[in-house]
Amino acid sequence: MKLIFVGDPMCSWCYGFGKEMTALAKLHPELPLEIVVGGLRAGATDVLDEAGKNFRLVHWARVEEASGLPFNRDGLMARQNFVYDTEPICRAVVAARVITPDADLLAVFRALQHGFYVEAVDTTDGRILARLASNALIKQGCAVDVSAFYKVWEADSTIALAKKDFARSRSLGVRSFPVLLLEMDGEIRTISPGYAHVEELERNLQLVLQALHIS
Repeated sequence: MKLIFVGDPMCSWCYGFGKEMTALAKLHPELPLEIVVGGLRAGATDVLDEAGKNFRLVHWARVEEASGLPFNRDGLMARQNFVYDTEPICRAVVAARVITPDADLLAVFRALQHGFYVEAVDTTDGRILARLASNALIKQGCAVDVSAFYKVWEADSTIALAKKDFARSRSLGVRSFPVLLLEMDGEIRTISPGYAHVEELERNLQLVLQALHIS
């Protein structure tokens, strides 16, 4: 039995949801957590223009109100020629999984989110992603070299694994992010089809466990 979190680090609601997932994981250390990256805008080539920035600011305000997490609005508005491609950052999550399968991948996911939403760094730059992810792993006691992480991130095999995650997301029927699922004996149950506070996640999880006759 395990939880499955399907999301994208550059999805603002997933940014808010990361905080709630951390709280839920602390309540249930007995439940392994699998993270599937969804590729919200994987392979996008369009440059984020003023209309796109303003559109995102509206969503950011909603997520900030719901989650209490900070957003660097000035950083977003100051971006020039930024291509909103989420494949590189999703691939960084996959690279961390490859390098340290037993690490807290949610912490890496959230560190990458912090890089985008608060530090306003270029999350399409593999070397920046390698630094963010490596630092998150080092904080967990994992000896990870930034250059070694970058090599894994740029490897064809990691690119293929990221695409496999995107396909897995679609096969799970996920069409928007975030989504939290529970898998038991090959059966998938939905805990939350979107953003929710940890209290709601816990209630939903308990209802599903009761339906499965697990106390």
